[in-house]
Amino acid sequence: MNDELQKWIPTDEVEGFQVCPGLYGNYGATVFQTAVNFTVHSKGAEFCELLLFHRTQEEPYAVLRFPEHFKIGDVYSMMVFGLDIGEFEYAYRLGGVWDREKGLLFDENHILLDPYAKAVTGQSVWGKKVNEKGYRARVVRNDFFWGRERRPHVPMDELIIYEMHVRGFTKMAEDVEHPGTFAGIKEKIPYLKDLGVNAVELMPIFEFDELRERRMVDDKQVINYWGYNTVAFFAPNTSYAATKEYNREGLELKELVHALHENGIEVILDVVFNHTAEGNENGPFISFKGFDNNIYYLLTPDGHYYNFSGCGNTLNCNHPVVRRMIQECLRYWVAEYHIDGFRFDLASILGRNEDGSPMEKPPLVEALAYDSLLSSTRLIAEAWDAGGLYQVGQFPAFCRWSEWNGKYRDDLREYLKGGLWAAQAAAMRIAGSTDIYKPQIRGKNASVNFLTCHDGFTLYDLYAYNWKHNEANGWENRDGSDDNRSWNCGAEGETEDPQVIALRMRLIKNACAVLMCSRGTPMFYAGDEFCNTQYGNNNAYCQDNEISWIDWSRLETHRDVYEFFRFMIRFRKEHKSISGNLGSNRFGLPEISFHGEHPWVEGFGTESRVTAVMFAGYDEKKGKDDIVYLLINAYWEPVSVSLPELPKPLFWHVSVNTGEAGAEWKKQPVRVDGGSVLAGSRSVLVLTGCEFCTL
Repeated sequence: MNDELQKWIPTDEVEGFQVCPGLYGNYGATVFQTAVNFTVHSKGAEFCELLLFHRTQEEPYAVLRFPEHFKIGDVYSMMVFGLDIGEFEYAYRLGGVWDREKGLLFDENHILLDPYAKAVTGQSVWGKKVNEKGYRARVVRNDFFWGRERRPHVPMDELIIYEMHVRGFTKMAEDVEHPGTFAGIKEKIPYLKDLGVNAVELMPIFEFDELRERRMVDDKQVINYWGYNTVAFFAPNTSYAATKEYNREGLELKELVHALHENGIEVILDVVFNHTAEGNENGPFISFKGFDNNIYYLLTPDGHYYNFSGCGNTLNCNHPVVRRMIQECLRYWVAEYHIDGFRFDLASILGRNEDGSPMEKPPLVEALAYDSLLSSTRLIAEAWDAGGLYQVGQFPAFCRWSEWNGKYRDDLREYLKGGLWAAQAAAMRIAGSTDIYKPQIRGKNASVNFLTCHDGFTLYDLYAYNWKHNEANGWENRDGSDDNRSWNCGAEGETEDPQVIALRMRLIKNACAVLMCSRGTPMFYAGDEFCNTQYGNNNAYCQDNEISWIDWSRLETHRDVYEFFRFMIRFRKEHKSISGNLGSNRFGLPEISFHGEHPWVEGFGTESRVTAVMFAGYDEKKGKDDIVYLLINAYWEPVSVSLPELPKPLFWHVSVNTGEAGAEWKKQPVRVDGGSVLAGSRSVLVLTGCEFCTL
């Protein structure tokens, strides 16, 4: 293309700049050898102006109105010659009709960010207020050399996802040179490898304004820490970079992705296409409102914003223009940043029509499922939204999408804390939720299993608090979910009672063992592996402090929990029968079977004290059968449990017994003599059926 541009010559002059019609298919700003191409589109605008700014200056040094003959259809495109991308920032102004009832909000006084901006200026220092006169973009030179990098492509049934907040993960890490940044995560790769996870899911890293809705609560500042208020979908959050990357924004993120891939770890991004940072009628004009408000947002008949996101507005995802933007955005992150997958926040909104009603076959969801460039990219839906649409097990997946299994979280939380009435549901969740994910339709990899995530209690808090404690958020503890299915084990919050502490540690290990021995893809929240706490806050979205930051000192305090997590991750990897990708075993055992206090139960009653699931298959690589028996005693007293009889020459061996304090997991599994085991109160046992077991 550069060679072709050498043949191009200016055809017009605008405000002293040599220009010519641009490349109409290249949205955004693209640098070439002798010129910069600027392309945007707006259906309702009557004119469009390109504003050029010197860095740090509030007023533009040049305003270039696109000549009428530089517009084709709804697309404005202009090649500007003689620009040095290191010397300017840019934005737009559009003029047209203002009619709120019709959703038209054109105002030539608004300085607007390019919807396809690859970098946003003024955001590079965390907590520093953006230019009051509007956002600007910078032209990025995408010249990162990936070399012979090979993406891990871990099979979905072998994936172990570790969800983290970029800033919070290393902000309190004393062994990190660049805390709170992409570079800080890179420094922690040896830790991630030692733990055994093979995918990190990064909470929002698209450019967002953390100071939006900044408040003071008890003399402490609270901000939009999580980042679920996207400003620019194509731009990385530059405040997560350890250094300023003028015109090479995203370099540090690419270096992180490359390093993670080199260590066999995939990168999944938590993306927010359900709303933007522009909010409702009282929100700011950043970009989309000024370009085509009635196209980008779902509007009521009188021009107000539908609020299925709970954040003021809702993107009109299935409009062809918005659908194309989202699809191109994801393609960009996969092609330029080598991202391996996306988790879609409030994904049910992706399936809403322009009137807000759910669609049976949403064009956007279908388009992403069949996109050629995204064919090996993971698509994970949070299958609900704030408007009451709950689609777990019913999300229109096109045999392609996976889901955060909210029912797994709820049912297992209930049962593991002693809710015996949830035994049947818990067994189904452990077995892969085949009651809601039909294998013949969704395959075996539809369910992403989790007990904790960024939204809600940490795993430690799940067994340390009966109630949420969100007072620091400033909403009188009214925010956050009241349906936590938690149990404080006898004392609310921190305690010195050794019996309470011991019980909490046992329940945490129970949860880990069950998660790692459940069919589906396991995911857990960063810090759960060493009992990180948010002090009972189950909605820490605004806490940029010790409430949300991971306290790495707890790694040593709770080293035994860390080692248990590490063991269970390794155990899952060694036993493929759990994930269900083995063939039939030699002894005719079913692939999955259910058991209770006695073997081979058809179903569980409302007072079932013991729930057990057995996985069986033949591991051709190892040349032996792989039989795993997960046994949960949710009752508050010990229970003697009869085990299924194994065909000779196999014997049951105990690999995990959380009822044995200090010796929960065993490098050398212990053979069971006789046909039963004693399951301690509120304990989990993991057994393997083999002649001689080594793990």
